[in-house]
Amino acid sequence: MSKPRPLPPALRDAFTYAEGLARGATPRRLRNPDIASPFRGSRADFVTNDVQSLARAYSPLLGPNRYFSHLTAAQLLGLRMPEHFILESIHVTSLFPTRAVRRRRVTGHQTQRSECVTVNGLRVSTPLGAWLECAEYLGVDDVVIMGDSLVRRRSPLVTIDELRAAAASFRGRRGAATIAGAVTLVRENTDSARETILRLVLGRAGFPEPEVNGVIVNSFGQAIAHGDLVYRAYRTVLEYEGDHHRTDERQFDIDIERLDGLAEEQWRVIRVSKGLLRRRATLLGKVDTALRTGGWRPKLV
Repeated sequence: MSKPRPLPPALRDAFTYAEGLARGATPRRLRNPDIASPFRGSRADFVTNDVQSLARAYSPLLGPNRYFSHLTAAQLLGLRMPEHFILESIHVTSLFPTRAVRRRRVTGHQTQRSECVTVNGLRVSTPLGAWLECAEYLGVDDVVIMGDSLVRRRSPLVTIDELRAAAASFRGRRGAATIAGAVTLVRENTDSARETILRLVLGRAGFPEPEVNGVIVNSFGQAIAHGDLVYRAYRTVLEYEGDHHRTDERQFDIDIERLDGLAEEQWRVIRVSKGLLRRRATLLGKVDTALRTGGWRPKLV
């Protein structure tokens, strides 16, 4: 089989079918299997198998009054998504009076007013806007996880006050009940979705609320750890350990030094893995024992 003729140099990596013809490509060349056609009327000379590439492929069709929104914007912005999330379509919002998109593999929306940001050359909802939009599609816990990522410990995108103000202004819109239930559970300074899930599990089991990523110092006043979830009054800390704690040699060495330091200061460390998080009764039993040993007593109802 002969190698396909190169595309005209004037064409970008993503373009419309009409633009391809206008730039000198033949209809036959634009139908060749090496050119992706994920959306009717668009062409791309790259593989379109993730949200970034699909958005790039659709961008020539976007027009001036539309932008990527909802779950698509959240992914493009790098917000924490639900586990095992599957991209079924891209979300595009049109600014009124421009009509909402009706196209295969696109979920169209329309709004009266909006604010956008540009990410890797693509117009998307603002981080706060995407969080609010996603409440139409996600449950409370997933919205909490996404909200935690907005006010995360490293490179937060908004402040907690900005997040709460946005939630308060969202009343009466689709997803408002989910936002109202989630905003009170969002916490600053998190590092991962699993850390958020663990905190929610503990709260619903009736344990006191832990300090998120609290700094622990030794008897000499030297910081020895950032605890994922810290029960300072009861000298108990929970550490969620993903695979990188096991596979990263440098991280493994850091973990050993940190755990030794905590043990010397008589802290009880509960190391939580993905498996232990699934075994809720065992996990909650460990926490109950540790907190009671530290002096905690559950409130009588």
